[in-house]
Amino acid sequence: MDVSQIVLTAEGRKKLEEELAYLEGEKSREIVEHIKEARAFGDLSENAEYDAAKEDQARNAARIAEIRATLANAQDAVAGSSMIVSIGSVVTLIDGEGEASDFTIVGTTETNVLEHKISNESPVGRAIIGHGEGESVEVVLANGKTRVYTIAKISR
Repeated sequence: MDVSQIVLTAEGRKKLEEELAYLEGEKSREIVEHIKEARAFGDLSENAEYDAAKEDQARNAARIAEIRATLANAQDAVAGSSMIVSIGSVVTLIDGEGEASDFTIVGTTETNVLEHKISNESPVGRAIIGHGEGESVEVVLANGKTRVYTIAKISR
C-alpha cells in the first residue's frame, strides 16, 4: 500500500459521508437564508453581514470539495488478520514503564488524539503495523528519542 494514499476505515468513510450530506443540505440552506437576509439590509458594497455570509458560503463549498475529493480518492482500509496490527486495529501498547495505552490505527484523515486514534503514518503507527501480539517495536519519535513498546493486545 502506498503510504501517501488516503486510507479510510468504514467508520471514517461514514463520518465523511454524513458531514457531506449535512454541508450540502442543511448547512447550504442556512447559508442561502443568511445571504437573503443580508441582502435585505441594502447596499451590498458596505454590508458586513453579506460579506460574512458569502465567506461562509465559500468555506462550505471548499469543505464540500475537499470531502468529495477525499471520498473519491480514498482507499478503504482492508481488514487484516486480528493477529497482526493493520488499519482499523485497536491496539493495547505497553511502554517501558509498564503503562498501557489503547489506540485505534486509522488513516491520516481520521486522526484524532483525543479519541486515541493515531495515523498509520505516525511514528508509532508505522512502527506497529504488521506486527503481532507480544512483539516489541522500537519507535523513533519526532524529537529523535527512541521508545520501545510491546503490543499487548490487538482487536477490531
